[in-house]
Amino acid sequence: MSNTLAQMTKSEFKQLLSSLIEEKLTELIGDPDEGLPIRKSLRDRLLRQKALVDRGDYGLPFEKALKEAGLS
Repeated sequence: MSNTLAQMTKSEFKQLLSSLIEEKLTELIGDPDEGLPIRKSLRDRLLRQKALVDRGDYGLPFEKALKEAGLS
């Protein structure tokens, strides 16, 4: 990433701005789910999804998922 705003591309600037906004919102309101318990079924599902992604299986492309759901 560039060192100054003047040297940044539009994409780099958008990424920086997005990151700063997310950081500030988290600072102001925190994580509303922090400290809450997580159901075992949800934890197991998330761990299965992580394992799939770790193996390179990212699921269906968005457009294909829309078609299969009849939303395109």
